[in-house]
Amino acid sequence: MDDVTLLAEDGTAVGVLPKSEVHTTDTPLHLAFSCYLLDKQGRLLVTRRALSKRTWPGVWTNSFCGHPRPGEDMEEAVRRRGDDELGIRLDSIRLVLPDYRYRAVDASGIVENEICPVHVAIVDGDPSADPEEVAEWAWTEVSALVEAVAGAPFAFSPWLVEQLPLLRRLGEV
Repeated sequence: MDDVTLLAEDGTAVGVLPKSEVHTTDTPLHLAFSCYLLDKQGRLLVTRRALSKRTWPGVWTNSFCGHPRPGEDMEEAVRRRGDDELGIRLDSIRLVLPDYRYRAVDASGIVENEICPVHVAIVDGDPSADPEEVAEWAWTEVSALVEAVAGAPFAFSPWLVEQLPLLRRLGEV
């Protein structure tokens, strides 16, 4: 099982914890990342989290998220997770929201508490998603996703709800 990097309030590393022990009702601040995948036509890949996920099971979200291993280069972590979760090779990864941070509590009381830099990458081809991670996936027009999130934010992960307008303002999606 992978370890997760624990962080002080200023973002400096202060320790590690096994991933299986991080997400609780009192989750410590830790390092993560989000990634949004666009195809060559500009469509965005959204995924529905597997029903077995500890946090926000069955919720639609961005393309994928993950945690870099302690000491792992962030871009390499994004590439690794894209391959592990979606079986997809990432091209031209860009860090677009380096300081994104959030805290959210799901219906079961489990907390997400992350400094979570956001990336955008271009891909060619469809994913071959790991069913332990992804229940289903879809390519969508960004404008359709924006409309869906605005109309029913409760149906999406809280980080997607927060990140999408930020990415739109930057012109990244």
